[in-house]
Amino acid sequence: MADKNSIEGRFEQGLFSSRWLMAPMYLGLVVSLGMLTIVFVKELAYYAAKTFTMGADQAILAILTLIDLSLAANLLLIVLFSGYENFVSKLDLGDARDRPSWMGKVDFSGLKLKLIASIVAISGIHLLKVFMEIGKGAATTDPEKLKWMVIIHLTFVLSGVLLAAMDWLTARTPKH
Repeated sequence: MADKNSIEGRFEQGLFSSRWLMAPMYLGLVVSLGMLTIVFVKELAYYAAKTFTMGADQAILAILTLIDLSLAANLLLIVLFSGYENFVSKLDLGDARDRPSWMGKVDFSGLKLKLIASIVAISGIHLLKVFMEIGKGAATTDPEKLKWMVIIHLTFVLSGVLLAAMDWLTARTPKH
């Protein structure tokens, strides 16, 4: 019996330690954040150089592009921090004053809702950009593609509502 407990204990310790296999993935997300930052700076430089020659619609589209990139970066940070803290290890930052208040408090359920909310926002921005181009008469998007963009966006919205409803129901269900 002692051997079984010893083997079982080592097996369980190995399973628990396997969470560290996620660490390289979070490091990859840090690299992705760097890539996104480079793209943001390139877009900013591109649009900043055209500031005095672009119209209001072009400026709004440029700003929406930058907002889109920053939302994707925010999403990346949320997944990076909360995923690492939920699945690998707590971040020991001492008494860091600039630590975001949500860190250490976003559980998997909260992470799902933040993820879907960000996806809905990003999808909405893409749709808005397409609709603005149509409004200018530069409709390069065919109606079939536009229809599918709207359907996909509404699917994201519905998914978010259903996820929130499931989390609400789960929170109200008595624990076993």
